[in-house]
Amino acid sequence: MTEEIASAAAESVTPAAAKDVIFTPLKFNNLEVKNRIFRSSVSGRFDNEDGSLTQTRINWECKFAKGGIGAIISSYVPVLMEGRIIAGYATIHRDDFIPYWQKLGEAVHSFGCKFIMQLSHSGRQMDVPGVHNYARPTLSSTSKKESLHGFLCRAMTIAEIHYTIDAFAKGAWRAREAGLDGVELHAANGYLFTQFLSSGINDRTDDYGGSLTNRARFLLDVISAIRAEVGSKFHLQVKISAVDHNNVVPWEKKGNTLSESVQIAKWCEAAGADALHVSTGSLFPHPLNPPGGFSFETIAATYDAMISSGTSTLRNYFLFRYPILRPIFHWAWFRMKRGRPVEGVGEDDARAIKAAVKIPVISTGGWQTASKIRDAINSGACDGVSIARSLIANPNLPKFWAAGDDLPPSPCTYCNRCLLNAPKNPMGCYEPLRFANHAAMVEQLMTIYNTHPTLQVPTPQQVSP
Repeated sequence: MTEEIASAAAESVTPAAAKDVIFTPLKFNNLEVKNRIFRSSVSGRFDNEDGSLTQTRINWECKFAKGGIGAIISSYVPVLMEGRIIAGYATIHRDDFIPYWQKLGEAVHSFGCKFIMQLSHSGRQMDVPGVHNYARPTLSSTSKKESLHGFLCRAMTIAEIHYTIDAFAKGAWRAREAGLDGVELHAANGYLFTQFLSSGINDRTDDYGGSLTNRARFLLDVISAIRAEVGSKFHLQVKISAVDHNNVVPWEKKGNTLSESVQIAKWCEAAGADALHVSTGSLFPHPLNPPGGFSFETIAATYDAMISSGTSTLRNYFLFRYPILRPIFHWAWFRMKRGRPVEGVGEDDARAIKAAVKIPVISTGGWQTASKIRDAINSGACDGVSIARSLIANPNLPKFWAAGDDLPPSPCTYCNRCLLNAPKNPMGCYEPLRFANHAAMVEQLMTIYNTHPTLQVPTPQQVSP
């Protein structure tokens, strides 16, 4: 870190904040983060169809790095093109993409912020296939279609499992070669690892199905392969769903319990994971992930981008589009939310997992209030928190906390319009109550776009908060 960056970082933390657990460094086996706030996995369709990243993505990430967070966990980054979740997101499946990711890492590092790449594979949870995956079933642990959208899939062969394991290891190697600070395996929220881990999804009868030991084999094999590829000195963390709550569809089979996830967490630690990132829900979106509202007006305008992706999407579109049908989905979606908090929805699950392991635990789930985050850390529920929506609303949220505010003047309302717009529109805050008018909202959305023809590292003065 240069003297200028160190000076800027020091100025962003007041003397009072220096005594605040939120602003104490978090030390992992191979990494130290300057505070306990992580930007959770979120992004938009900012990148190229071939998987190469753009200046827009660099601008997006730098907005949060400048805001004072300790580390960014990237949006899901596919290790294979057939594992894309949404076309238009950057991938790490090619060696010639390493310099692009290096530029992004340098940009984020210029703000004293770490960057952790989230290695991902969609499995059957492929929302917008793009030209590479158009009209073909995706690979999964099972051949049963996904329950909410009806995405079609095919059970992977053993050879395909081994090929995918190798792809994750190569992805981690590329992240290290790009000078990034670590990787996270996205083993949560319905993506490929969850499709193996969850008893509600995995119906295999070979060595990768049946018992919990077998269902965890794919994830643990990937951890071992990454360690063999990059060694023990490169940061590796795992994001897991603590409880596979039923999804919005009432007929979905129940999945893993908290006690099973605690055991998986122990195995991850033993296999070489440096940290655990705890979420909830077997699918995404899920009534508890993200917690908060559901705007039918927004989803009715954007869900059509997914109609061709699954066999149940047209049914869902009618439920979203016509007011007379909306109460059906409203009942199914909100029945699980009753009595559950929005902020810290996964705190108790994180606490149970932290009690069972020695490595740090990060909790995600609607965090926004400084006092609640302090209580969660000081009580031993977690070592840090990850945040997405509240940082989209206020990218400089940590600076409000450092100044002594418990909440920002205009906090996130958890309306979830940012996420519901993601399949079709730019990522950003869409809560109309937070803007003077529609034009002001659009102006905020446009701040990250840049027409520069080549990837550049922006200076702090060029980045809008």
